Parts: sequence; structure tokens; C-alpha cells
Amino acid sequence: MRIEEVVVHRCALPLVRPFRTSFMVETHKDVLLVEIRTSDGVTGWGECVAMGAPLYSHEYNDGALEVMREFLLPRLLGVDLEPEDVPALLGPVRGHPMAKGALELGVVDAALRARGVSFASYLGSVRDEVDCGVSVGIPADDSMGTLVAEVQGYVDQGYQRIKLKIEPGWDIEPTREIRRLHPRIPLQVDANQAYSRADIDHLAALDEFDLLLIEQPLHEDDVLGHKLLADRMATPVCLDESVLSVDNAESLIDYGACEVVNIKAGRVGGYLTAKAIHDLCLGRGVPVWCGGMLETGIGRAANIALASLPGFTLPGDTSGSDRFFTRDITEPFVLDGGRIAVPSGPGLGVEPIPEVLSELTVSSHRLL
Repeated sequence: MRIEEVVVHRCALPLVRPFRTSFMVETHKDVLLVEIRTSDGVTGWGECVAMGAPLYSHEYNDGALEVMREFLLPRLLGVDLEPEDVPALLGPVRGHPMAKGALELGVVDAALRARGVSFASYLGSVRDEVDCGVSVGIPADDSMGTLVAEVQGYVDQGYQRIKLKIEPGWDIEPTREIRRLHPRIPLQVDANQAYSRADIDHLAALDEFDLLLIEQPLHEDDVLGHKLLADRMATPVCLDESVLSVDNAESLIDYGACEVVNIKAGRVGGYLTAKAIHDLCLGRGVPVWCGGMLETGIGRAANIALASLPGFTLPGDTSGSDRFFTRDITEPFVLDGGRIAVPSGPGLGVEPIPEVLSELTVSSHRLL
């Protein structure tokens, strides 16, 4: 299989409500969808999970588009590609995992469509459906009532796990209130690096709420701080932004800084590396779950397939399309009894609806 044409569609999808974390507020999803046409006569799709600004990580969409055009795509041209070749071909380019992951996913999707093999089967799926959790942002109005109503809505829909975004000044009391109202639902919190070592004793107060985990409380580079926190807290420490590769994940686990891993394929350079991290953790008995980046149906299909692997024992951020979008790029993913069915068609099993893609596209960039 050879790549013959690549078009990147930059799309803007309005969110059903603002999504606020400790580092930003999003009102729409700014996303790059990668369309790859091959010599086999098939089209594969990938999604870049970078944001419009370098706030979650160093990557951002303008930069991802540029690095794909100038440095990554040229390495994939003129060769007969197998999906497994992509990480090694792109490896000499330092960094830019989200851009790499988008191209890798497009190549894998195209190859599997040509073979008639589903992405889930290719990865090693063991489930036909996955348990779904939901990520709840900090209310735009800082209102406990708003938070309570939003969480209740998700519980009523059947979500099997609630994740609360927290930051200094919005942590203990919101968690206490949600645990009081929902004493049995699996509950976790996510700080997105908002705290420091000086807050370790404060964060330990979260132990009383019987949380599944606390996610990325300290800066991604503070490995020692996370170990100190893990030693101090009964609540398991889960790392997100700190986990960048298989070797890096192994080091964090062995050092005692990471007890649960949030696997985000875009953050580690693609789904092949994500699977390798899963395999490492499965062998070590370390729980993993699939994080989300407000993906469209393209990235959501891939995440659901990933979450169907055996080591994903905790519900992920694999919510239904309507959690974020009134209208998704693809046919929407719908929650059913707290679960979503794993796509079984060739490749990702979904593709953009042409008229919706056209309507939501802000600009298109032909890279080849």
C-alpha cells in the first residue's frame, strides 16, 4: 500500500456546553481530520487531538499541520507501507506525538479497510462493548448547583463512572458533595497538573471519598513529587500527561510514581504505542483506562476499540457523542445501558458524513 493523496480538514464543532479544566475553557472543538487515499483505492481517516493553543501540551493544530506537511508525511511517501512500519519511519522526528498519531491512524485505517479487518480485532479486542465514564468540567459559574445537576444528568443516562475536574479552590467540597449524593458510583478526580508538592497534605484529604484514583495532580515533570504523593495518599495516583512512551511508563511505575495509567493514543504518538503501553501494564498488573480529548467520531471509534483490550479494567472517557456535540462528524456513538458497542466494520468502522464534514470544515489543506 502506498499513499497517493493526503488532505487535512480543519473543523470546528460547537460543544453542547463549555468544558472547563484547570488550564482552559473550551467552547468548541478545533480539530484536524486527516484523509489518506492509497494505491489500494481506499481512504483512511485519522484525527489529531491537539488543541488550538499549546495549553494541554506543547502541540497545537497550526504546528501539527506544519510538521505533518514538512517533516512527517515525506517520510511515508514512495514506500510500500504496512501499519507497523509507521512508528519507525516517523521516529527520527523528535516529539510531535499527536501529529504522528493522526497520520498513523489514517494509515492503519486505510490498510485495515483494504483487508476487511476491524481496528478492534487488529488491536486484540476481547469485548463487544465497553463500559463508559464521563468527564465533568468545572462549572463556568463556579456553582455547586450547576455541578450537581450536570452529574445527576449523567448518572440518569447510565454512565458507570464520574470524573470531576478539580483545581485549587475547587476540589474538596465539590468531591464531598458528589460523593454524598452518589455514595456508590465509581468516582475519580483530575487536576491536569494544577497542584504542587506543597499541596500534598491538602490532596490527601481526598482519601475520605473512596475515589478510584486522582489523575495527574502535579506537573508532568515532577516524578519525585508524584512518588511522594503516592506514598502519602491511600487513593491511587494515576498519570496522564507524564506518560509519553513505553519506557517512560515503565520507569514511572517502577519508581512508584504511577499506580494507574491513563492511556491517550495521541499523547504517546499513536495507537500502536498505546497498545504497547497497555501490554506492559497488563503484564505488571497495573490498571489502565482510556482517556479522551473531546474526539469526534473518528477518534472516538479508535478509543472505543482500544478500550476493548483486556487490560482496560476501569471505565474510560469513552462517552457518547452527545456528551460534547449536538452533531458529530460521523454517525453518533450512543450510550446503551452505560456501554457503547465496539465498531466491528472494516478499519475504524466509521467515516465522516460528507455533508456534515463539509458544513463543519473551516479550511482544507492538500498535503499531497
